Amino acid sequence: MSGVAVLIAAFSGRSLAQSARRAGFEPLVADAFGDLDTQAAAEDFRVLDGAMQTGFRTKPLIAALEDLARSSATKPVGLVLGSGFEDKPRLVAALESRFKLLGSDAATYKACKDPQSFFGILDRLGIPHPETRTSPPVDSTGWISKRVGGSGGRHIRACHGPQRAKPRRYFQKELRGERISAGGVFAAEGNTILLSRQWISPSSEHPFRFGGCVSNPAIGECLGETILNVVQTVASDLGLRGMASFDFIVEPALGPYLLEVNPRPGASLDVLDDGKGQLFAQHMAAWKGAATEGVREIPKHAKAMAILHADRAPIKLNEIPWPDWSADRGPPGTFIPTGAPLATVFAEAPTADAAEALARKRLAELEDLIYGHAKS
Repeated sequence: MSGVAVLIAAFSGRSLAQSARRAGFEPLVADAFGDLDTQAAAEDFRVLDGAMQTGFRTKPLIAALEDLARSSATKPVGLVLGSGFEDKPRLVAALESRFKLLGSDAATYKACKDPQSFFGILDRLGIPHPETRTSPPVDSTGWISKRVGGSGGRHIRACHGPQRAKPRRYFQKELRGERISAGGVFAAEGNTILLSRQWISPSSEHPFRFGGCVSNPAIGECLGETILNVVQTVASDLGLRGMASFDFIVEPALGPYLLEVNPRPGASLDVLDDGKGQLFAQHMAAWKGAATEGVREIPKHAKAMAILHADRAPIKLNEIPWPDWSADRGPPGTFIPTGAPLATVFAEAPTADAAEALARKRLAELEDLIYGHAKS
């Protein structure tokens, strides 16, 4: 696959760039961070300053992608999107008009992320989901508020007292249980679906903030089959193609409820992909209408990833002796505000519980290391 360039745009393009590189592609990355490991994986990169605060803007993003394409030794085969587009179907449509989009189109984003459209589809298919409404509940006890197209959990708020309708927010009955995600690749030749378990890393300001995930969760065969059947049914109805992820919450006595579908690679890519980048390779094959070459490695252990947030204090990064098990390594001089993502840790162990425990231990180790090397 040497010499095949592919454009990637995401808030953080690191995991996609690394998967693309493992699969033999030359990733050209536009993202909001330009982390050291993203730079190492990318053939070339552009950083869109301020994108995390304002969201991607059409003109600067298109300019960055066109500059990457012009600078590439070979013409990119297309554009793969990661996070940052869930609430921007118009931007997805604009990108689709300028580049060969290797992923879900604007209509699919809207179908997945517009609450009336998405939960209407689930009702039609008979798929269980939390009670959801765009108007405020009379009694807000036990309800949460979500931003349309939000991701990462930072947009979710617990409802307290009387609520009022807002154009870009909707209301959902809060469910409690185990968080299971189904990620993979969807294609006419067949689907690759893999499960992971997620957890939150709550803060006082963001009580539902995403914390991490682990592969190979120990769940019952019946529950696993139910989740896979739901995924197949919904994916077929939405016409998903390429990488996507489904988030569930499993109520102990009631089973899985589907919370959302992300029509792009999810955070679980880090723990579900293999050493040959098979998920990225299968994604590309799905858009070429060809079978994926090679055989996927059968995982012998569980892999976990966890997000380290700058909860101790805002920080300016210095030179850091990053451990091999760390990722999303900011360049020296990078300023991280309080509560923002600071880095990622990885862990591997024989079981999901052991891998998660090791990842949580490494969060504390990395926090001490980074703050110990912080610029004053």
